[in-house]
Amino acid sequence: MCRNIRTLHNFAPAANSEEVHAAALQYVRKIAGTTKPSKANADAFDAAVEEIAHITQHLLDSLVTSAPPKNREVEAEKRRARYAART
Repeated sequence: MCRNIRTLHNFAPAANSEEVHAAALQYVRKIAGTTKPSKANADAFDAAVEEIAHITQHLLDSLVTSAPPKNREVEAEKRRARYAART
């Protein structure tokens, strides 16, 4: 999995549309193998990002859990610690 794509489920507050769009953009970039599509592929690239963001939001809205919501700051600190351990 792309390291830039973060878990969006079960956070308080819930993931907003900007976070969902950023994850969709990272996914499409990874699959397409490019960060900026050519003019010929821009429409397909942008459509894919929008469709994936839409279905991702639908998925997040549909998921249920009995676990307590995670804290964004605590999870960010865990990511930083894992990164520091790798370097």
